[in-house]
Formats: sequence, structure tokens, C-alpha cells
Amino acid sequence: MVHFPPRSVLIVDDNTLVRRILRQLFASQPDFDVRGEAGNGQEAIDKAQERQPDLIVIDLSMPVMNGLEASRALKRLIPDVPIIMFSEYCEALSEKEARAAGIAALVSKSEVSKLIGTARGLFGRMAA
Repeated sequence: MVHFPPRSVLIVDDNTLVRRILRQLFASQPDFDVRGEAGNGQEAIDKAQERQPDLIVIDLSMPVMNGLEASRALKRLIPDVPIIMFSEYCEALSEKEARAAGIAALVSKSEVSKLIGTARGLFGRMAA
């Protein structure tokens, strides 16, 4: 059996509790490693460039720079890194709008149980 190193994750949300929950969720999985956290879109851009994560999980509604603006910038800077928009406002964002911003998947905060499976699915698709 081939063992791959864990995929590194950058968690971006303005809510400290949400970041803590996501950190625990990803840290509890042997195939993921949390590389860092950011509290807004601008911080996400800075930390992503510095830490080079394999995956970014980002909220839509944040101060300074929202998740959509940050995703557009991140896609220009690190185009191969998938971005999951993890927000309670996913329905406000069309699939087309999300794809245009470079977002690979939308997961509602009410469906946190789908987040790890979605993340794994992105890497499965990328490897194929």
C-alpha cells in the first residue's frame, strides 16, 4: 500500500470558533494537516503565499476582503490549489459565479459532515 504525505490545509474564516472546529476536524484525519489559519481574505492571500497549502477552505462573508474576492486573487497566485467555499451563504452564490472565481466546491456550514469527503474528492479528481 502506498502512503502519501498528508495534504496541507489553510483554514480561512473570521469566526475563531469556526476555525477551531475546522482545525480539529482536519487534524483528526490522517490524510490532512492544518498548515495555518486566517481571519480574512487578505490574510488568506498572505498566508497562502507563505505556507503553500495543498487546499484552502474559505468563508464567503468576512471583513477586509470577502471569500469571493480572495478566491479570485488566490487562483491567480496559486492556480493549482483547490479552494472550497465553506459558508452559510452558499445558496447566494451561483455555481457559475463560484467557478469563475476559481472555487472548486461549495459546502454549506450546515453540512460540515460533507467537508472532508468533498476535500478528498477534489484530490481524487486531480490525481486522475
